[in-house]
Amino acid sequence: MTSTKLTKQGWALIHLLFVASFIVAEEPECRQRGDPENPQLVKDGDIMLGGVFSFHNNWKEKQETYLHKPLPLQCTSLNFREFQLAQAMLFAIEEINNSSDLLPGIFLGYKIYDTCGSIARSVKVALALLNSNDNISAPSKACTKPAHVQAIMGEASSSPSTAIATVIGSFSIPLISHFATCACLSDKTRYPSFLRTIPSDYHQSRALAHLVKYFGWTWVGAVRTNDDYGNSGMATFTETAEQLGICLEYSVSFFRTDSSYKILRNIDIIRTSTSKVIVAFLSQADMDVLIHEFSKQNLTGYQWVGTEAWIFDFQTAAADTNHILDGAIGLSIPKAHVSGLKEFIFNVKPLNLTDKDFFTEFYEALFSCKFKQSQSGEIQTECTGHEDLTGVENTFTDMSLMPIFNNMYKGVYAVAHALDNILSCNETCKNSVQLDPYTILQHIQRIHFETKGGDEVYFNEHGDPAAKYEIINWQPRESGIVNFVTVGFYDASLPADKQMDVQTESLIWAQKAMQVPVSVCSEKCPPGTRKVLQKGKPVCCYDCIRCAEGEISNNTDSVACVRCSPEFWSNDRRDACLKKEAVFLSYEEIMGALLTVASLFGTCMTAIVAVIFIKYRKTPLVRANNSELSFLLLFSLTLCFLCSLTFIGRPSEWSCMLRHTAFGITFVLCISCVLGKTMVVLMAFKATLPGTNMMKWFGPAQQRLSVLGFTLMQLIICVAWLAISPPFPSKNFKEFKDKIILECALGSAIGFWSVLGYIGLLAILCFIFAFLARKLPDNFNEAKFITFSMLIFCAVWLTFIPAYVSSPGKFSVAVEIFAILASSFGLLICIFIPKCYIMLMKPEKNTKKNLMGKGPPKAF
Repeated sequence: MTSTKLTKQGWALIHLLFVASFIVAEEPECRQRGDPENPQLVKDGDIMLGGVFSFHNNWKEKQETYLHKPLPLQCTSLNFREFQLAQAMLFAIEEINNSSDLLPGIFLGYKIYDTCGSIARSVKVALALLNSNDNISAPSKACTKPAHVQAIMGEASSSPSTAIATVIGSFSIPLISHFATCACLSDKTRYPSFLRTIPSDYHQSRALAHLVKYFGWTWVGAVRTNDDYGNSGMATFTETAEQLGICLEYSVSFFRTDSSYKILRNIDIIRTSTSKVIVAFLSQADMDVLIHEFSKQNLTGYQWVGTEAWIFDFQTAAADTNHILDGAIGLSIPKAHVSGLKEFIFNVKPLNLTDKDFFTEFYEALFSCKFKQSQSGEIQTECTGHEDLTGVENTFTDMSLMPIFNNMYKGVYAVAHALDNILSCNETCKNSVQLDPYTILQHIQRIHFETKGGDEVYFNEHGDPAAKYEIINWQPRESGIVNFVTVGFYDASLPADKQMDVQTESLIWAQKAMQVPVSVCSEKCPPGTRKVLQKGKPVCCYDCIRCAEGEISNNTDSVACVRCSPEFWSNDRRDACLKKEAVFLSYEEIMGALLTVASLFGTCMTAIVAVIFIKYRKTPLVRANNSELSFLLLFSLTLCFLCSLTFIGRPSEWSCMLRHTAFGITFVLCISCVLGKTMVVLMAFKATLPGTNMMKWFGPAQQRLSVLGFTLMQLIICVAWLAISPPFPSKNFKEFKDKIILECALGSAIGFWSVLGYIGLLAILCFIFAFLARKLPDNFNEAKFITFSMLIFCAVWLTFIPAYVSSPGKFSVAVEIFAILASSFGLLICIFIPKCYIMLMKPEKNTKKNLMGKGPPKAF
């Protein structure tokens, strides 16, 4: 830092201290500091209204040194839209002044300022409207004078409106905006005197989220203006979108005065994204900047979703020469028409009342002419002052924003109706009434009237009107001009399911597509699958995993699969539960048929043996082997073969009880007969020994009683089993996943194993007695055949136990039937076939002499 600069700053500090000490020494007075702000348009009246408009979009940046007084703001870039809005305000005031029904005898005046799009200047001109521009020293008590204007119309943007509303809210001066939509302005604790004739972005943001959801777009990008309008609106949209299952791939912000580096960085984010839908919460000026960059980068093919700030703007459509926004869809203020307003706007002469330089700049830009030729030598059309707007096509002559002009019109009329109520106007008004800003604010909040166009005007408790929107679709014509086609409506006052009405058949999409664009992170999961979120990504990004066996999902995008009930199983597509196949040993299948044939064959074979025995019943062979027990044994074997049939077929309550009890009783009867025959044979030879008299205990009566006693014991066991816990039909879901095994549950396992155990005990006894009788004479020895039969019987039933326990489903039933048949065939073949062979093939051996013959015993 140089010494000269230090010296200058030192003198500046001394000067500042001197001024401060002088102010303290002065008598207190009310003095305006700084340069006065002059209005661009002004007209005196009995009651004054203020207007705040951005007639210029921008200003020249300059570096302040803080050594000199800052120069006034140099505004640039005329904004014809704001001129139209100012004309709408003047039209409403002129119409009220010429009306005999509203404020008769009272003339409204106005003061309108240009803010140049600067928030600081907006606050400054708002204060100028409150205090006027009288730069005359006065005693301090004069600072308490009433406000110069009774209400302020404007601003169009949300950020300047929040700044102005914050400053003037303490004075209760009504600020009525026609286009500031930030939801934050509905907060009456922060902005008590703010009202607006356009709905809050709270409703628009939610409506946009529902619109995006309506078309199935769950993966979208978002661009917003970096101010209160964009940030607040996008925050509400994001919150609602999350509730609806919509994910934002990116959300970027910028302001039109940002550096090109920042804007290009946002463009790169959009270019590298995968979403095809962009929600643009942008002001019209920022949208123009973004579209310009998109055109330079040749980025097309995106489906745009827009807000009321640009979706119905002719200027934005005209600037989109590369048709980037074709097919855009969004929300707009409902169409309106104010009779006489267009003609009034086209008459620009009333604007030439106050600031001549301001009017000259506007006039030259409007008609592309010059009142004075520049020194640059460039020849330009000279302005005559009599130019006509007929045939001129520019932003000023475009009436597409008539709904916004109507908002300004309604705002002025709202103030007029409030004043009319306060002044108790009928044919005349009471001029003696002292106007108080707070009273005016209260009356404005309570007004309810209809305009000449039929629009209802009222404010809710937040100072907002009813939220109604049209859904607009950009449809390009062959000439290249865009048609703003209304394809639906949104009314927040209706029930939730009726708020949105969209006519999809009339829509045109990006790149003139007729089908709804697809913008999803992951394709919908079809029925039969479930969603599994991808790690580290939003909830809209997921993989589709097939449902496991036995589970289904019959809806698209299921988050979980549902398990089928036990009697059902999933199909191959996993989208439906099918009834499981019921499995049991039936007569129709091969295994069941073979076992049935074997059972019937055994029965027939037993019957044939019985016939043979009946035919040869008087022969020695039959008589010597206790014919009564033989016939009883054949009868029991027939029952054994037949009882196996009860195990085949669909289990029922009676068949489950019959199969095990019949099997147990018939087998005991059978073994009892074999045991009786063995004991008779053994005792018959033991009785021939000297000094023995044992046969008297094994006569026919004793044999019958033994058979009856052994069988009665099994009968008691079976009755007890059936009484306590009988077998019953059950469904087994455990063995097979996709089949139901219909089987007979044992009921009481003790009962079942008691039946088998008792049969086994008798079989062992029979085997022991037969084994003891093995050395009897061969010609008579029936014991060795009984021994063979008991060996087969025991072997079959010993192998039956592990096979039965380990066999699944119907195979366990087949194992049990096989054991019954095998043991029955063993008894039949071993005991009776040899005798039948002798009776039929060797009749010479069927003699008493042969049976009583003696020979040396053979070892067994």
